[in-house]
Amino acid sequence: QVQLVESGGGLVQPGGSLRLSCSASGSTLDYYAIGWFRQVPGKEREGVLCKSLSDGSAYDAHFVKGRFTISGDNAKNTVYLQMHSLKAEDTAVYYCAAGAGPCSDFSSMPWYYWGQGTQVTVSS
Repeated sequence: QVQLVESGGGLVQPGGSLRLSCSASGSTLDYYAIGWFRQVPGKEREGVLCKSLSDGSAYDAHFVKGRFTISGDNAKNTVYLQMHSLKAEDTAVYYCAAGAGPCSDFSSMPWYYWGQGTQVTVSS
């Protein structure tokens, strides 16, 4: 069993940066693919980025365009989502998840564990 806790959300101005954290307990994240998702009320959840710590595969959604990156700290069992050049349309609740499979199967692979989400608001 893996418990995931996101943090780092908040209010940021357009063009600004934010780093979200996804801290895990119960198991090392080395065996999983880590995905970041986001959801706006009334809309379906969408995938943002994926990185597999087991096979090194990665995926990023079309709207990322190099603005967001995933990194990790093995010692802290934590994965980060670094976001730059934020836009108003990036406003959402962001979730991290741990799943099994290569990131090329991002949309269809099983995501076994989810965090509670953290709100990101991009506004002036």
